[in-house]
Amino acid sequence: MALLVGGVLVLWVASAPLVSDWLRGRLEGQHPPTRVDSLPSAEAAVVLGGGVSPPRPPRIHPDLNDAADRVWHAARLYHAGKVPLVIASGGTQPWKRPDAREAPATNVLLQDWGVPGDAILLESKSANTYENATRTAELLDRRGLNCVLLVTSALHMPRALAVFRSAGIKAVPAPTDVQVGDRNYTVLDVLPDAGALAGSTAAIREYVGYLVYDWRGWIDGPAGSPNARDATARCSPSASAPVR
Repeated sequence: MALLVGGVLVLWVASAPLVSDWLRGRLEGQHPPTRVDSLPSAEAAVVLGGGVSPPRPPRIHPDLNDAADRVWHAARLYHAGKVPLVIASGGTQPWKRPDAREAPATNVLLQDWGVPGDAILLESKSANTYENATRTAELLDRRGLNCVLLVTSALHMPRALAVFRSAGIKAVPAPTDVQVGDRNYTVLDVLPDAGALAGSTAAIREYVGYLVYDWRGWIDGPAGSPNARDATARCSPSASAPVR
């Protein structure tokens, strides 16, 4: 009976919109959204996977989920002249089919939203955020690039930015897909809600993920490794992209 009551209480608390917003807000508040015109120019924008799924029969087009704002924001940065290049980073899990890789689907959407194909690079082998960073670092190194705008959901940004900077990449956060907005809470916000439970689950996953990444040595401190201190700096004005 004690286990049953305890389990119900845990689910109730995690399902309360008030708690869910607090958990997510503490993550999203670390890197608030920034107006495009206030962001520095960079050599590329790196958009992380998690926003679209490849087309699977009977679908013939990529399928967008709640995080698809990432792809649109990357296109927005390109059209604003902030970057001359967009890197789509996202593969699939090893046990899934090779045609389930996300980067090619992101490529389709970017081109649909006006980004030329020759301004898009694909990194389609990564299976998690750590591999997003390390494989993107290799791609950037081959092209002699280092200064990027990192595009991902605001909830995911703390972990993603720490990993990218630990990989030696000079990354400036360009968060999007903000889930928690200003609102007036009522007594109803302590009642269970399925959407709030999903939000709490996503937030807890990020908290635990950060701890696991830190334990595995994939994050060397909150802002990157000591031997890559330049990766914590903002992009240099010399990295400005041509205005389009």
